[in-house]
Amino acid sequence: MTFSILAREPETGELGAAAATGNLAVGAWVLYAEPDAGLVASQGFSTSTIWGTRALRLLRGGSTPDAVVSQLTSSDEGRDFRQLAVMDICGRTAGWTGAGNTDCKGQQLEPDLAVAGNWLANEGVLRVLKQEFLHTTGSLATRLLRSLEAAADAGGDARGLLSAAIKVVSPVSPPLDLRVDHGSTPLADLAALFELTKQEDYRSFLDRVPTTESPQRC
Repeated sequence: MTFSILAREPETGELGAAAATGNLAVGAWVLYAEPDAGLVASQGFSTSTIWGTRALRLLRGGSTPDAVVSQLTSSDEGRDFRQLAVMDICGRTAGWTGAGNTDCKGQQLEPDLAVAGNWLANEGVLRVLKQEFLHTTGSLATRLLRSLEAAADAGGDARGLLSAAIKVVSPVSPPLDLRVDHGSTPLADLAALFELTKQEDYRSFLDRVPTTESPQRC
């Protein structure tokens, strides 16, 4: 149903997440990101937004990703139909893939990087998603977008794609939060939105938006 990627830039601490799916509004359902907490992708056959918001709250309170996953899954009788990937601000990762999710499904977790997916066209989608990120240069957002495109080219969601989204957060810069909720070419449309954020007028606006480290900026 969905494939997603969570990543941290070790040199800057910048955090980013991206996802695509064959259903509506993946950005609203799946991705959660806060610069003082971490990243979460909550997805699956029966996606839990409760998991997403609670995971960020637990991370902000000091819980490790392993502890977050353990707490959320142990108390939820619907866990077998959900999937979860969690990353904290230090880049530690943990995840859960319930057996009730549709094949192909799985996750790959390592420091500073996590990929997860279900209802995938084949088992190679997650490998391509991960490897494209590791071998692509450019900004964190650029690498995330290219990773989604490569995963889609490798088969992606078995049903095709309808929506895509990206979030990038950092204490020192305004958030990037872009989504295509429905379309025949959601990845291309998302990439086009990202290009618009590079325009001079928009960049000038971002330069005066408050950030976590500069909340009085204007």
